[in-house]
Amino acid sequence: MNSKHLFALFLALITAEASQPPGWLNVQDFGASGSPFQTMAATTAGSREITVADPGDFRVGQGVMVSGAYVHYPDGLLFGPKTASRRPLPDGVLEMRGYEGGDGGWRVFLLEVVPGTTPTFRWTDDLGRNWKDTTPITGDWQTLSGGVQIRFVRRDWDASYAISFHARDLLVSAIEKIEGNKFVLKHPANRTTKHAVVRHCDDAAMQAAIDAAIKQRKNVYFPPGTYRMKRGLLVQNASAIVLEGSSSVETVLDISEAGTPGEYTCISLLGGTDVTVRNFRMVGHTGFDGRDQCGGLRMSGLSSMWGFYVKGCNAVAIRGTERVVIENCHATRMAAECFYSQSPSRKGRIEPAHYTKAITYLRCSVTDSGRNAFNNNDGAENTSVLHCRIVDVGGCAWEGASRFVRIIGNYVRNAGPIAMGNVRGRDAHLEELGRAQHIVADNVFEGRRHYGKRPGGFMIHAAAGASQIVVRNNIFVNFNSSGVRISGQTGERDLPASNAIITGNILDLTSLDEVPLARTGIEVAAADVIVSDNQIYVRGQPDPLVTGIKLNEVAVNLNVHDNLIRNCGVGLVAEKAGSTVAHVVDQATFLSSGRGVPWERRQSHCYRGWNIVWFRGNEPNGTSVLDVFDPETLRFKLREPREMKKGDRFEVFPPSANWNIHNNTISDCLKPVVFGAHGTETSCFKNNIVSYSAEAAANQALEIQGKLKLLGNEIHGFGTTAK
Repeated sequence: MNSKHLFALFLALITAEASQPPGWLNVQDFGASGSPFQTMAATTAGSREITVADPGDFRVGQGVMVSGAYVHYPDGLLFGPKTASRRPLPDGVLEMRGYEGGDGGWRVFLLEVVPGTTPTFRWTDDLGRNWKDTTPITGDWQTLSGGVQIRFVRRDWDASYAISFHARDLLVSAIEKIEGNKFVLKHPANRTTKHAVVRHCDDAAMQAAIDAAIKQRKNVYFPPGTYRMKRGLLVQNASAIVLEGSSSVETVLDISEAGTPGEYTCISLLGGTDVTVRNFRMVGHTGFDGRDQCGGLRMSGLSSMWGFYVKGCNAVAIRGTERVVIENCHATRMAAECFYSQSPSRKGRIEPAHYTKAITYLRCSVTDSGRNAFNNNDGAENTSVLHCRIVDVGGCAWEGASRFVRIIGNYVRNAGPIAMGNVRGRDAHLEELGRAQHIVADNVFEGRRHYGKRPGGFMIHAAAGASQIVVRNNIFVNFNSSGVRISGQTGERDLPASNAIITGNILDLTSLDEVPLARTGIEVAAADVIVSDNQIYVRGQPDPLVTGIKLNEVAVNLNVHDNLIRNCGVGLVAEKAGSTVAHVVDQATFLSSGRGVPWERRQSHCYRGWNIVWFRGNEPNGTSVLDVFDPETLRFKLREPREMKKGDRFEVFPPSANWNIHNNTISDCLKPVVFGAHGTETSCFKNNIVSYSAEAAANQALEIQGKLKLLGNEIHGFGTTAK
């Protein structure tokens, strides 16, 4: 067989529709219809009998959804106090009545309660886009919208809380009898209407097939069809199972009628050993245009409140399953993290009996979704996102605190960052085994969706405990945002990022947007980093808003070489590192605010012998030398005492930085090199080419404010070369 025939056979294999393999269970044999058919119906309050316009393909035993037939107020949650920790709404807190239906038969309310002599509340029915004015809590019935009235039963509000609930008119039931156009359902309606809509509901039948397959140690096949679901499917403690659709185009799992945790995931994996999910399209209810409603909500008295806590949906959730493959699954309109995992994890040498050891996402996609595309919120290991497509996503393209992650060969457009780290903790075991090791390679990033409401930010961002990071051979196209950042300057509870290689990337920071933003190609504020063989440029004229490479003086052991930086406002800049005094322990010991000067790891330099430059207001106020930073108590100790007070500003720099900036080409930048750091004897700038060829040439190649060795550099096209 020649190569042409081999290729034709390969193409046929990868494009062929799957058929049911022998011995597999079929969800339609358990009563799943896979049918998009729907019909109008008349219902009577208190009756299980409905009259349909067309019985269509409905069958006895099948599940149904009847919109407009059953008014109720499900999914109540109580958040607080003060932070958005949530639990089911207890009895004796709030009563609801009066929903009139309409508007799709689904309205979501969020109330925020503020304590006081007379407690008050405000409310929204569009997840925070519009808040109604603060109102005293009376204990009587109070009117919201859509006919809904509420009455607060609880009166002793000791702190800020939030309450959410859903007003719905959807009846979920099953057909017990069919006589012509008369259906008898398992459950009665509580609303009389001639305008109900009856649709199939397949989740119970599909769940029965999965449960049987786990018990019989078989796999499950989903024929072509649209499978509507009110609750997601659960694969629990399967030793080995495959869930496979006929194709990722014609096998659709529709979770758009689900809204709260516990029911809103198309497929949840809980425990078990080996699970494969293949060839599905998964559809939720909230797209990219609702990203503000899914993200962080502005609450006056609660922190960390996310819209998808109130109304969410996601495609796949993995909790502790050992080995998982998600292949050729394509999700859209997901309000929460689309592909999500959570697992126990190793802690140093302590290994749990059961945890996630490998997840592979292969040839999947996430499009038109309100929140994160891929999210690993824990210590699962060996997650690979391979050859996937992420387009129009309102949250992170990837957010991961897990170990040994590979993000390779993907296409990302108009999405949030690849966020590595987010490990909120300083436990010793995090240094023993490390956390958030990532390889981000061979991806294409086009355009950028800024995370939340804040413009700017970096597409690839390593922080908060991330270590051992490789960012290589990625392409950034028309990027009106920043590219790659490795940062130790994170939160007060975090370990700083460290040990990274950024190499072989092409960053085109040309803005095609109406409003160009300030942006940086590569920023390093972490120790032990190599930045090499990257191209960072703007097409056309130099853009004063663009910085090629930015270095921060908290970093030691930097090697920046063989990069090509062109047409930027600033080619390469080095900045000082500073913070403020948060608390004075004694005249030689203090705590800092924690961000600008990272709270270092135990196995680090711990700032021994580092220099401090003090300021009061904007004026210099002396110098000191640090004896040590204690990573347990988070205290800085000076070698000699001095007068300090809370709010004093200071800058730090090492006795030996070990910065080797060499063999770079910096061309046609308005400010080619700005060295604003303090510098040390081991800060070296050598064998670089710095040139300017435009008619309105910049008049200064190097602006040097600190200590920097200059060796063997070629400077061309400038009036002066140094300051």
